[in-house]
Amino acid sequence: MGKSIIITSGKGGVGKSTCTANIGAALADMGYSVVLVDGDMGLRNLDVIMGLENRIVFTSLDAALKKCTIKSALVKDRHSDNLFLLPAEQHKNIELMTPEHMEWICRSLKEAFDYVLIDCPAGIDRGYRTSVAGADEAIVITTPEVAAIRDADKIIGVLSSDGICQIRLVINKIRSELMRSGNMVSCSDIENILGVKSIGYVPDDKTVVVNTNRGQLSVRTFRSVAGREFRKIAGKISGNRTLVSRGEEMSAVRI
Repeated sequence: MGKSIIITSGKGGVGKSTCTANIGAALADMGYSVVLVDGDMGLRNLDVIMGLENRIVFTSLDAALKKCTIKSALVKDRHSDNLFLLPAEQHKNIELMTPEHMEWICRSLKEAFDYVLIDCPAGIDRGYRTSVAGADEAIVITTPEVAAIRDADKIIGVLSSDGICQIRLVINKIRSELMRSGNMVSCSDIENILGVKSIGYVPDDKTVVVNTNRGQLSVRTFRSVAGREFRKIAGKISGNRTLVSRGEEMSAVRI
């Protein structure tokens, strides 16, 4: 059985979906089988980030309602045979997706994949409640901003109350020059406030925006400093850090 990991945040706009896509691609490049589940019903964007928006035929809701099999709804990544996307419904009847449906989907996917990464909508409303139902572990994404840190603290408390024991942190969009000048909350202060040790410190890298707009992933761009950090994060998640260098070599070959 694989692991299902919800990737969430308290505040929107912290780069959660971008982190999900890049971490998933890094794990796939290391040889693991990975499926990304878009839990943001109605506002999906993982397909755009991965450049797969024109390949979607069925969605997770179609699979949940038995209009197709889960396998039929999966969309294979353009660059890796190990990476798949299960897209969210964008328009119709999104309220029909229930926590029970998500739990069944994730349980089924864990039988076929090493990692199931669930891209959760920000906040703690209905979308979160549906997404967390299928999760074994959690990764919380925050940025070094007071509002994002405050909301990350809230989501960590909610995850704990929902029985998620393994909670890890990724600090995204770091600007080291602002931290050094004291104009941005330091990573150590963020960890102390949240009581969670970070597994990744992702710099504010302009290539991330460029790659996202092109439907490309920074983890596959050899010169992307953010991409290198995503590969390190994947190594920590898998516990197989010796494969991080291999992931960098594979990315270099692709470029």
